[in-house]
Amino acid sequence: MKGLGLIGKKIGMTTFFARDGSRVAVTVLQAGPCPVIQLKTEEKDGYNALQLGFEPIKEKKLNKPLKGHQAKAGKGFYRYLKEFRVDNVNDYSLGQELNVELFKVGEKVKITGVSKGRGFAGVMKRWNFGGSPDSHGHHKVHRAPGSIGQCADPSRVFKGKRMPGHMGVEQKTYKNIEIIDIRPEKNVIIVKGQVPGPKNSIVYIRKQN
Repeated sequence: MKGLGLIGKKIGMTTFFARDGSRVAVTVLQAGPCPVIQLKTEEKDGYNALQLGFEPIKEKKLNKPLKGHQAKAGKGFYRYLKEFRVDNVNDYSLGQELNVELFKVGEKVKITGVSKGRGFAGVMKRWNFGGSPDSHGHHKVHRAPGSIGQCADPSRVFKGKRMPGHMGVEQKTYKNIEIIDIRPEKNVIIVKGQVPGPKNSIVYIRKQN
């Protein structure tokens, strides 16, 4: 079951009181239920995987190829599809629903999401630069990046130089995130700490390898 997981949605952050009385910052995730839309096998596709669906939508919102593809599972139509690698697809069946019972409290998982967009950011916000001194004699260069290259040799700025630019909207994976609580009746998983992405963004919760 390594690598298997669920598609979910980030509901938001709150605090949670642990059994020892300590207050812990947590993220609340809606996870599943995710029906198996397709079984991919080593013989036919070159690898073993389950394609799962999440968030039901109306049939009219899909084009014909997606309708035909999802109709084979007989579980309705879904907005999001995601593949999860598995060791053996024979343990699962088409249309089978996977839910939060896939995980257990105390287990550590890895969660993938798209980070919040920050727009165009300077070097202090984007790369945590310290900035120039704010003492007498310095003009309005306190947040400037400073020198970015050499003179005649090599007469260019090296690739990968940390510069101002677009920040955020990148796929991020956080590992070793502990599950604090699971509420099967609401399809909710509560995890310790933060998770990449804004509220209501899609996340992928997978078992740790």
